[in-house]
Amino acid sequence: MRRLMTDVLELPKDLVLDLPRVTLIGNVQITLENHRGVILYTDSNVRVAVARGEIVIAGEKLVLRSILHDEIIVDGTINSVSYIG
Repeated sequence: MRRLMTDVLELPKDLVLDLPRVTLIGNVQITLENHRGVILYTDSNVRVAVARGEIVIAGEKLVLRSILHDEIIVDGTINSVSYIG
């Protein structure tokens, strides 16, 4: 029902369906919106809770540049981004 509503009313799916929005800038920065908090943070791995699972960011020299209520920004050398549902 919600998917049909987003299509018919042309609403952003990430907001209506409570999905994370991931923006990757090259392999040096990632912005994650609609998160539920940081689960794990090391310089090589960041795990972030989202509504239906986790986003796992693997890389080198990872730094949490910003943690806001609705947005997390991670800088460093990003090797992979995975969604675990």
